[in-house]
Amino acid sequence: MNTTSTKEPKEQKNILPRIIISTILIIGLIFLIKGVWFNIHHEETDNAQVEMRIVPILSRVSGYVDKIYADDYSVVRKGQLLMVVDSAELVLQLQEMQADYIQSLSDIDNSKASLVNAEASLASSKGNLEVIKVRLEKCSADLKRDKSLIEGNAITQKQMDETHSNFDITSMQLKSGQIDVKVAATRIAILNSLVKKAQAQADIKNSHIDQQRLKLSYCRIYANADGKLGKRNIDEGQFIQAGAPLFTVVNTQSQWVVANFKESQLKNLEVGKIVHLKIDGYPKMEVQGKITSLSDATGAKFSLLPPDNSTGNFVKVTQRVPVRIEILEEAKYKDLLRAGMSVVVSVPLQ
Repeated sequence: MNTTSTKEPKEQKNILPRIIISTILIIGLIFLIKGVWFNIHHEETDNAQVEMRIVPILSRVSGYVDKIYADDYSVVRKGQLLMVVDSAELVLQLQEMQADYIQSLSDIDNSKASLVNAEASLASSKGNLEVIKVRLEKCSADLKRDKSLIEGNAITQKQMDETHSNFDITSMQLKSGQIDVKVAATRIAILNSLVKKAQAQADIKNSHIDQQRLKLSYCRIYANADGKLGKRNIDEGQFIQAGAPLFTVVNTQSQWVVANFKESQLKNLEVGKIVHLKIDGYPKMEVQGKITSLSDATGAKFSLLPPDNSTGNFVKVTQRVPVRIEILEEAKYKDLLRAGMSVVVSVPLQ
């Protein structure tokens, strides 16, 4: 009796590990079958990430930072004031330009006044010329009459000489008057050109004033999109150069996923197909997406130094093609997703 009772516990102890091992093998086999089944009916890649528009905010003027109104990772709205650049020097330059512009307006007035005087001088010269023409007609008539009279000895030779002299003097005055009219007309053309030149210079200076005001407006730097700021690169009192990056705004208004599928997987991908997205940061969250476009070039072709197989150093590597995926019901995940988060993309096969 004792021998039988001792054998039964020993047999139970031998059976228990077998049961545990069998259970583990069965569970492992189930997971293996599920994995194989999943791979047969899905195309999957873990080479994917969440993408958002990252908008740089640059300075368009050089100067010292006067005030900063935003901090790292703060939420901003489009048009929100982020910082101010010291504009004292630009204001002084603007005042100098405005004074120079006022002086140019005075030059225009002076040129116009000179033009008015020249026009009056031309009118006077023309009037004098008409008087001389009338006088010359009289002298010509007197000369004809005196020639007839001297033939009849009705006048003396001295009177005839005086009449002839008056005619010659008036003729010379006519030529001089005609020259004065031409000179006055030429002076008007010159003064017209001077007026236009002065007006053009004033327009240039006014344009410089507008440019300076535009530069002054650039001293106030605003957010160019809704989103969240990245790490700021400047502090108050720091000197910045025009074109220097100051902030980066992550535009949270649009989010999508870019998945890099192997070229051998493309045969099972098409635009409009619904896919499953597994976000590494939220493994229990079920997200669906839709394929919106496939790149016409592999990722390697967009690299800084794309491979050139014609060099002879050719090693065949499976290439990956970027696929853009729209996140369905994007608003639900807007506050959860971050640019650059890793994603596993599964595409069911039909």
